[in-house]
Amino acid sequence: MAPHPVVQAIIDLSAGAIGGTACVFSGQPLDTAKVKMQTFPTLYRGFVHCFVSTYKQVGLRGLYQGTTPALMANIAENSVLFMSYGFCQEVVRFVSGQEKGAVLSDMQKAYAGSVASVFSSLVLCPTELVKCRLQAMHEMATSGKIATSQNTVWSVVKSIMHNDGPAGFFLGLTTTIAREIPGYFCFFGAYELCRSLFADYMHCSKDDIGVAPIVFSGGFGGACLWLVVYPMDCVKSRIQVMSMTGRQAGFFKTFMHIFRTEGVRALYSGLTPTMIRTFPANGALFLGYEASRKLMMSHFDG
Repeated sequence: MAPHPVVQAIIDLSAGAIGGTACVFSGQPLDTAKVKMQTFPTLYRGFVHCFVSTYKQVGLRGLYQGTTPALMANIAENSVLFMSYGFCQEVVRFVSGQEKGAVLSDMQKAYAGSVASVFSSLVLCPTELVKCRLQAMHEMATSGKIATSQNTVWSVVKSIMHNDGPAGFFLGLTTTIAREIPGYFCFFGAYELCRSLFADYMHCSKDDIGVAPIVFSGGFGGACLWLVVYPMDCVKSRIQVMSMTGRQAGFFKTFMHIFRTEGVRALYSGLTPTMIRTFPANGALFLGYEASRKLMMSHFDG
């Protein structure tokens, strides 16, 4: 017996939240290194230098800076993403003339994931703004770009409200959506394709491939996402952090400024920790999602 659509939405939302939590705890230090390197590409020689100097300056706490908004961001994003993903799959079935509950192809699931990412961007943008600012706060203060450093979530939220009002939380929204739509097409497409290949090789259904193949498929999906969207993510981080100093140019102007003054390499600064992080973080995300969803759905399979 299939669950009621509302119950199905709650299951997808809860499974997404569990996956999002697992994702943050397994990848946060590497995410911090990524944001620092994106915002200050000339400050660090490479990923290891960034990681070690952050640890020396601020300790382990510095690598987990922004964990609270990162948890909020990931739980909010993945709850909405996977709930919308379930809903968008039904829309794809309707548009392609398939009956309710029919199995979709990997390409159709990629389309569903791409559309679902628009909804998750709306909750992701404000929380990611706070996270990025917290992560780069030490460098902003020491480089003299800002007079006073804010070290708590609440102080960053207050300063955004004071300087820009509620609209300030959506700085970088256009870039976030521009990043998410192609990114999540690749993310879900690569994840589902990888699962299909494992299922064919192991002669079983995609739901029964086991832990290691799910973790690898999630990591592979994440790697495809970041390779495609990394320059856009770099521009988004720059907009969200540098807007602390005052009015920051939009996506295209910021992109061209980085491209002209710092070169193509600056757009890929921080890619190493991102690619290292993607396997444990996205593997944990999908493992948390699939395992909890399967457990909740088992109550309706009578």
